[in-house]
Amino acid sequence: MSVFEAIVLGLVQGLTEFLPISSSGHLRIVPAFFGWDDPGAAFTAVIQLGTMAAVLLYFRRDLWNIARAWVRELRLPFKQRSHEANLGWFIVLGTIPICVFGFLFSDQIEEGARSLYLIGSMLIAFSFVMLIADRIGTRDRPIADITARDGIFIGFAQALALIPGVSRSGATISAGLLRGFDRAAAARYSFLLSVPAVVISGVFELRHIGGEGSVGVAPTVVATVLAFVSGYAAIAWLLRYLATNTLTIFIVYRIPLGIAVLVLAATGAIS
Repeated sequence: MSVFEAIVLGLVQGLTEFLPISSSGHLRIVPAFFGWDDPGAAFTAVIQLGTMAAVLLYFRRDLWNIARAWVRELRLPFKQRSHEANLGWFIVLGTIPICVFGFLFSDQIEEGARSLYLIGSMLIAFSFVMLIADRIGTRDRPIADITARDGIFIGFAQALALIPGVSRSGATISAGLLRGFDRAAAARYSFLLSVPAVVISGVFELRHIGGEGSVGVAPTVVATVLAFVSGYAAIAWLLRYLATNTLTIFIVYRIPLGIAVLVLAATGAIS
């Protein structure tokens, strides 16, 4: 991989990780459009550590308060814990499904799930899930109202993001809307929930970087740094945007992109 490719893919990762348009799908589509080699699942997982650093920086106060409360109130009964301590438990619960399914289907994720046909189909299909969630959600619950049932439901939705084209943020924000949370609250919890899952995935895949047939260390570092910068900007923008807007703009983007991917793949224009 050239430095230019690393720059482009790093920016793509940062911008698409938090927008509900599928970062893993874009990291497969963009190289296909330009005729570049597929960077692979390991590269995708590792440069997500850059966007995760953006989450850690942007939500540093929230995460610190959650971690401190979780440790301090570890032995207290549920009803006696603070909102921050319970959030910590819900994030743990919500991370379990993606870890289990990620381990069980690791081979399929690294190989079969890179199919452009699958990515294009999921971009289109999951757009309708987002549309339904955005339309029927009551959007009257703040993040302070979250329960264990909410945490588990959104956690299983996050596991769907193992399929490229679905979008982790799209799945978790949609799940939050279906549970009645307002858009900003659903997005905020989506970002907080992403921390353990993305860190575990990225660290697990680090072993493949620099090995035979994988992307080299230097391009990976370049892409990771740029993913951090663009990811931080994407978080700030999305939270402001969803405070007063719907998910329509992302749905309108996903469907034509999915159709284009399917058509171009079927005609052999991209592979």
